[in-house]
Amino acid sequence: QVQLVESGGGLVQPGGSLRLSCAASINIFSYVIRWYRQAPGKQRELVATITARGTTNYADFVKGRFTISRDGAKNTVTLQMNNLKSEDTALYLCNFGAAIWGQGTQVTVSS
Repeated sequence: QVQLVESGGGLVQPGGSLRLSCAASINIFSYVIRWYRQAPGKQRELVATITARGTTNYADFVKGRFTISRDGAKNTVTLQMNNLKSEDTALYLCNFGAAIWGQGTQVTVSS
């Protein structure tokens, strides 16, 4: 059974950083992998994408602050989030190949 397990969320002050991880039971280099987020009462939105070839794309609202990457040794996809803002507060979910989802990790940015 395919498993994706997110971790790394938590409470951080504005301007702070967090590093989210998505550990996979499948080969991370075989899929387009996306990080999404969903805030209460809002639609799910795409945050960042990394293709099988390693090409990355970001939503305008995180460009320059977030970085998506892959760690082959750990078979993990990470989302480094810097200069966090209150509006980044959401449940962050990783997605493989559009159909495979993790359970999410909560990020709360608050002073």
